[in-house]
Amino acid sequence: MGNRGVIGDKWSSRILWLVAIGSAAGLYMVAVERQTQNRQKMMAEKLKAMDLDSGEEA
Repeated sequence: MGNRGVIGDKWSSRILWLVAIGSAAGLYMVAVERQTQNRQKMMAEKLKAMDLDSGEEA
């Protein structure tokens, strides 16, 4: 019965590590997605500003 607890602890530890790694990967992907969205938003604002500037000059 003593060995059973050791095996259980080993698997619990492995599962915990897998969950932690999965969570870190998920957070990383969310951060990358937000960064991409922010970049697209900035580019859209710059293009809009350029259009407004060119419209005033003409």
